[in-house]
Amino acid sequence: MESVHPPADSQVSRVPTQRTPPGQADAPPVASPPAPRRRRLSVVLAVVGGALALLVLAGAAIAYVAYDRFTAPDRSAPDVVVDNYLRAYLVDHNDVLAKQFECADSSTGLAELAGLRTDLSAREKQFQVTFVVKWGPLEVRAQGSRAEVFVELVISYLVENLNQSDHQRWRFVTERDDDWRICEAGRAS
Repeated sequence: MESVHPPADSQVSRVPTQRTPPGQADAPPVASPPAPRRRRLSVVLAVVGGALALLVLAGAAIAYVAYDRFTAPDRSAPDVVVDNYLRAYLVDHNDVLAKQFECADSSTGLAELAGLRTDLSAREKQFQVTFVVKWGPLEVRAQGSRAEVFVELVISYLVENLNQSDHQRWRFVTERDDDWRICEAGRAS
């Protein structure tokens, strides 16, 4: 028997066909392998990743709440509000922080205190001095959701190595809604 080769430009494969030798049965089909470990590993990694993501989100939420509580201004009592307000408004000149201690409609009620701060700033520029504002104990007279707070402001400055000071008694009217706020301020008589 002579073997016939296909022509050179033919699409027929030149690989010899494989046949089962006579007397041997066809090989049994190969069973599918068990689930690969890689699939189980990816499921475990996905579960661990999801748990970590939830922990990070929970941690961020807790951090936000804690930050909000620790940085929120303390408006728990009338004297605390007045003390914090004086520090923000007269000492630090921080109007943004001071605003957090004021009633919503307090602009006219706080005009006299604004005048004091303006006057002190003008004198500092004119006379090249620095005013220091301090205060003593705060006296609270509460009546329900309103309270009057009396305090003596001590305004001091240094001139030619002599410490000068002015004592002024002030009255602050505070009101309580959810927390205490300052609505009025003026010199006490």
